[in-house]
Amino acid sequence: MRAKYVNPFTDFGFKKIFGEEASKPQLIDFLNALLPPINKIKDLSFKNTEQLGQTEADRKAIYDIYCEAENGQKFIVELQKAKQNYFRERTIYYSTFPIREQAEKGNWNYNLSAVFCIGILDFTFDDYLASEHKDEVLHTIKLKNQHGKVFYDKLTYIYLEMPNFRKSEQELETRLDKWLYFIKNLEDFQQIPSIFKETVFVEAFEKAAIANFRQAELDSYEASLKIFRDNKAVFDYAQETAYNEGRTAGIQDGRIEGIKEGIKEGIKEGLQAGIKEGLEQGRKNAVIEMAKAMKTKGLPAQTIAELTGLSEQEINQI
Repeated sequence: MRAKYVNPFTDFGFKKIFGEEASKPQLIDFLNALLPPINKIKDLSFKNTEQLGQTEADRKAIYDIYCEAENGQKFIVELQKAKQNYFRERTIYYSTFPIREQAEKGNWNYNLSAVFCIGILDFTFDDYLASEHKDEVLHTIKLKNQHGKVFYDKLTYIYLEMPNFRKSEQELETRLDKWLYFIKNLEDFQQIPSIFKETVFVEAFEKAAIANFRQAELDSYEASLKIFRDNKAVFDYAQETAYNEGRTAGIQDGRIEGIKEGIKEGIKEGLQAGIKEGLEQGRKNAVIEMAKAMKTKGLPAQTIAELTGLSEQEINQI
């Protein structure tokens, strides 16, 4: 069945729903569902993302949305479709741009506005976040000291692990639940679910409806969708290849370790057998030397046999 709505995990789809001037109500509602009440947004303005980068290389890897609230709070929002090396480091690096741009010429007291970096991830972390909180969707991170006390509360990193969001329509409880359900399932909807009757969601569906696109928009979306599918295919192939190679290497390493353990056990058993045999041979040699001394003293072979346990034949051969 042909999709009725855009895939929000494409660059075009995400920006169509949240990143255009006409999409402010949707972005504001989504951010307010995500943020604490104290940071509630009344209005915002979009800023040119190229203002974040100081070099051409910077501007090629900028976040999808950069905006500023009426109270000066700054928001960087990105939809991250696949894992990248040093993803967290890149997040931290780009969070410095809206901090640095607040510097004023002349005398300045360094009073900064809050900065929020929000990553909507179409994958899960495979590090400590995943191991400790593998089923959680929302991760909110601040700068804290060794006692867990917030040292600076104006820099916040928020990550949403979308694969961990598994709620059905009947299980949705919060405003954020609705938005996550909307983002994750939008491309599969054939009609607007009953939970999305509010204006802000109805308008989001209208913006996402492929039938409403002009030809230029449709061409842009198709190109964006192709890139998304190609990247996903490459990523899935890389994952499968890594798994198979890891499995093969694991089997090979297991065999090698098995051989090593076998050799180790063999050496151990050999040593034990050798020690036992050595002790037996040593005891036998001592008995023979004792028999020699008795024989020198002229004791009869029968008596020597009784005292040493050797046979008379063995004694006569000494």
